[in-house]
Amino acid sequence: MTNMFEEKKRKQEAINVAMSKIKHVIAVASGKGGVGKSTVAANIAISLAKKGYKVGLADADIYGPSVPTLFNIENEQVMATEIDGKQLMLPFEKFGIKMMSVGFFVDKEKPMLWRGPMAANTLTQLLTETHWGELDFMVLDMPPGTGDIQLTLVQQFSVTGSIFVCTPQQLAVADVRRAVNMFKNDQIAIPIIGLVENMAYFTPKELPNNKYYIFGKGGAEALAKELDVELIAQIPISMDISETNDNGNPISLEFSSPEAECFMDLAEKIASKTIKK
Repeated sequence: MTNMFEEKKRKQEAINVAMSKIKHVIAVASGKGGVGKSTVAANIAISLAKKGYKVGLADADIYGPSVPTLFNIENEQVMATEIDGKQLMLPFEKFGIKMMSVGFFVDKEKPMLWRGPMAANTLTQLLTETHWGELDFMVLDMPPGTGDIQLTLVQQFSVTGSIFVCTPQQLAVADVRRAVNMFKNDQIAIPIIGLVENMAYFTPKELPNNKYYIFGKGGAEALAKELDVELIAQIPISMDISETNDNGNPISLEFSSPEAECFMDLAEKIASKTIKK
């Protein structure tokens, strides 16, 4: 028992040292997959970088890593360097962001048949054995749900605050309720910056003043009030977001689009709430 305790203590000390140059870790989470969590995480990272912050993006979504696709770096090879006698992976740098993804180490054609402890250990290595350097923000794209992997990440790493992504449908709202309550648990107690409603409405380009609530309206707002958290952003559903995701140039790289403005406003709120705290 003593040896196990000492090993756990050494592991936690190594994590603390590895993350010591990162000022703020922002966990982007969701109750279920398919709500656009990775899209939100990527665009938050880009928007923070556009504001002049040093930003890292860690893709910890082990069952559906999206960063390689979102940034068109799927075929890149991970390189390593030696720092203080230890081999560390070099993050990829693009659009002013340092990024690393579990997707670089798995076969994208095969399912991930990993049990919780194996997956959690892999993600710990991903975060602590990457040479991040000094960062103002690390945006952590979390796996969806409320299992072992999420518990390991939020308990071992010092998370500054969390963002929860959902869509207007009642099913998505119900799932994110469970995820938020997990973070609110006294044994975890991760600060919640706010709730992001993705695909909140559709606005045709030819009718810029119109909003059509394709997936319903009011669910995320009601949930935010119920859970006493802020509905921090409502991101529209947009073909431009889908197309820019597919071509590896996320929508926030555009300065003039309404979608980019939504993400820039979201990044401003995250920075303001985090740094002020």
